[in-house]
Amino acid sequence: MYRRALEGQEKAWGPEHTSTLDTVNNLGTVYANQGKMAEAEYMYRRALEGCEKAWGPEHTSTLDTVNNLGILYKNQGKMAEAEAMFRRALEGQEKAWGPEHTSTLDTVNNLGNLYKNQGKMAEAEAMYRRALEGYEKAWGPEHTSTLVTVDNLGSLYADQGKMAEAEA
Repeated sequence: MYRRALEGQEKAWGPEHTSTLDTVNNLGTVYANQGKMAEAEYMYRRALEGCEKAWGPEHTSTLDTVNNLGILYKNQGKMAEAEAMFRRALEGQEKAWGPEHTSTLDTVNNLGNLYKNQGKMAEAEAMYRRALEGYEKAWGPEHTSTLVTVDNLGSLYADQGKMAEAEA
């Protein structure tokens, strides 16, 4: 469906129209979920380049694609590239939406995951705690996004041998 939409949008609006770029980004996500990493990276890079031209480097739609590239790079084990993308996304989101916006917190949580994978446990804990506090304020303690971060924090504690904290 995304391929069909993309083909039609490119004909109707052109390859750099923002609606076309949304579909390019969505197709990148499909490819990433299918494990087609090269195709996913190509689509995300295409979407990023177009968004930067259309909206600028700090627009929230541009930052969504930056965050997606961070996730892709993390999943590929490209940790330095992933961290650069997450940091860029976070800085822009904090400016655009503020530090407690749920989209900002999603990137904070992503940084926590990255740091955990890198063995940077103190940094991971700080990111998870920040995300958790923000999610609890925004959505409450029972929301699924809150609970995902609770689970991430529990897993971090278990990995560190802090079993009482992990159990709690």
